Amino acid sequence: MRFTTLGNSGTVVSTQCLGTMTFGSEADERASGAVLEAFVESGGNFVDTADVYSKGVSEEIIGRWLAAHPTEARQLVLATKGRFPMGDGPNDLGLSRRHLRQALDDSLRRLGVEHIDLYQMHAWDAVTPIEETLRFLADAVTAGKISYYGFSNYLGWQVTKAALTARAHGWSAPATLQPQYNLLVRDIEHEVVPACLDAGLGLLPWSPLAGGWLTGKYQRDQRPQGESRLGEDPERGMEAWGPRNAQERTWAVVDAVGEVADELGVSRAQVALAWVAAQPAVTSVILGARTVEQLTDNLGAADLDLSAKQLQRLSEVSAPRPDDYPYGTAGVAQRDRNLEGGR
Repeated sequence: MRFTTLGNSGTVVSTQCLGTMTFGSEADERASGAVLEAFVESGGNFVDTADVYSKGVSEEIIGRWLAAHPTEARQLVLATKGRFPMGDGPNDLGLSRRHLRQALDDSLRRLGVEHIDLYQMHAWDAVTPIEETLRFLADAVTAGKISYYGFSNYLGWQVTKAALTARAHGWSAPATLQPQYNLLVRDIEHEVVPACLDAGLGLLPWSPLAGGWLTGKYQRDQRPQGESRLGEDPERGMEAWGPRNAQERTWAVVDAVGEVADELGVSRAQVALAWVAAQPAVTSVILGARTVEQLTDNLGAADLDLSAKQLQRLSEVSAPRPDDYPYGTAGVAQRDRNLEGGR
């Protein structure tokens, strides 16, 4: 396992983070505990959850595991999230001071801890003023309830607005952003990644294996089957195939991942994870394993270094294909200039 700092903070985290969205739903408490144990034994020290994962059960499972493993618990960097509904009332969701106060206290109780290392806003709230949210988070840092805060699923302008607002008021700065990011989903590179680099936020990519597409699980002309998010709802899942040009790109990427994996004698999942880990601003890649076997394979990517040629090959075949403005070739070229002058 390798380690780095958590965004712009001084806290050290493993470059792979255990995601626990399956705890309490696809993995029962025994299976979840086994995954946690295997992750810690591998050297991992970063665990991510959220209040809405299994309606609080994920946090409760983690809390009981922490209580039963006090030595290991002291070494873990714990992250959770708040924002989505945990009740039916009009104030049971959002990023208001009222809701976040209750959500944070409830997460602390379920996890059985006095403080959370990284508290993340699970999505943007268009109703609550950003100043209200940021002031609450700054107060939570001062009160010792959280060490750092971050965001999830924010757009580029939202990241920039939040970072600049915090700076203008002298409040604690955000440390991280948790976006969807993988070889098939790279649109965040247009605005979100530059915004995070500018603000000093570390990226915590979720769904780095694109729901199983990058593991070789799915085959051409075969409807998704079995225990997978696509297999459970094949009609909805087939939307991932998209129009013909999108399908062609998907299979080109899947093939390239397989070719690199064969060259190195590793799994496709390890190649896909290693590519994400090598991208700018990435702090730690979130692994969403249902079983110890899945986790063990994914952990193999921690020490995998792709060559410059392999990284370039994967980046070229998976490159987003936007229109010319503002993200296409012409638009990108106009964001820089030659010091010598001219076009």
